[in-house]
Amino acid sequence: MKKENNKQKLFISGNEAAALGALDAGAQIMFGYPITPASEILESWIDEAQKNKQLKFLQTEDEIAAGFGVLGAVLGGVRAFTASAGPGHILLQDSLAMAEAMRLPFVGIMMQRGGPSTGTVNFSQQEVNLAAFGGNGDGLRIVYSAASVEEMYGLVKKGFASAWRWRFPTIILGDGYLGKMRTEVQLRRRALPAAKNNPILGARSDSTNLRNCYSSEKSLGEMLCQNIADWKKFETQIAESASFMTEGADILILAHGLVAAAAKDAVVELRRKNIKAGLWRPITLNPLDAPSLKKAIAGIKRIYIFESSLNQFARIIKYELFGSGIEIIERGRPAEGFMAEEMVALIMPDKHRE
Repeated sequence: MKKENNKQKLFISGNEAAALGALDAGAQIMFGYPITPASEILESWIDEAQKNKQLKFLQTEDEIAAGFGVLGAVLGGVRAFTASAGPGHILLQDSLAMAEAMRLPFVGIMMQRGGPSTGTVNFSQQEVNLAAFGGNGDGLRIVYSAASVEEMYGLVKKGFASAWRWRFPTIILGDGYLGKMRTEVQLRRRALPAAKNNPILGARSDSTNLRNCYSSEKSLGEMLCQNIADWKKFETQIAESASFMTEGADILILAHGLVAAAAKDAVVELRRKNIKAGLWRPITLNPLDAPSLKKAIAGIKRIYIFESSLNQFARIIKYELFGSGIEIIERGRPAEGFMAEEMVALIMPDKHRE
């Protein structure tokens, strides 16, 4: 480990970066169950807990217990989190839905794996629907998508801040490749100020009513209307995106996560071939940064959506761009990654036909 310009130069994996992000966000306890490709997050957290006895961990019997362990901890004012993937992410949906109903700051790091069911333990972006709209609710969840090891660290820190500030469950998405691959990064390791989290349940003499069960449609509807109003009020402050070489572009690539990292290289190569391409990527999948997206498509003739799923991301985009009249080409490849040269090869023939 080297220090340069107040930054630590580290050679770490995405999973290790996630654990460091949780540590620097002020997390105090992790509940989890080992599952590939996210197991190293739990292992890294345990390593940190061995060095700092103030940190706790509990390897639960399954992800159902892990999720409700997180809820119990945050009700006591403790910054807690979990990490999982694939089938484990499915088992966490009950606790995530309860967090959505009760407005609890649930934080989950999900390293997506190929599905359905056990599937594979490698690359996938097939948990977008599950993260954003899983469970029996209306998707009032903050979902980040990390495109690099360094960004995974930053988004985990930001995820804790968002969850505790806005009181919506927050998920940070990675994938099998991002979680496992090691790369050199420079991290500005500034721990957040020590959190002074008062117990959400309050003192014993106080009355705190956090409901997740309602006896009438009217009372449930009133709660949902308030939560939805809060979501709409806050979403412009939560939503984030990034653009690359979009100025003067007539072709726009949309991608998220690690696929967006490959898309960035594809844009550079397309520009070398005198094709005016640009990239727009969401940092938050939910809420989507719709104003930024609509600004990015000004003057665009065609949009390519690359993702490692059967158009789960594309459906979110098409909903936002309904009626825009722009040609949208979906390049979904379930549970497989994309290389930059593959993207270029898929785009070049369309340009030659113009």
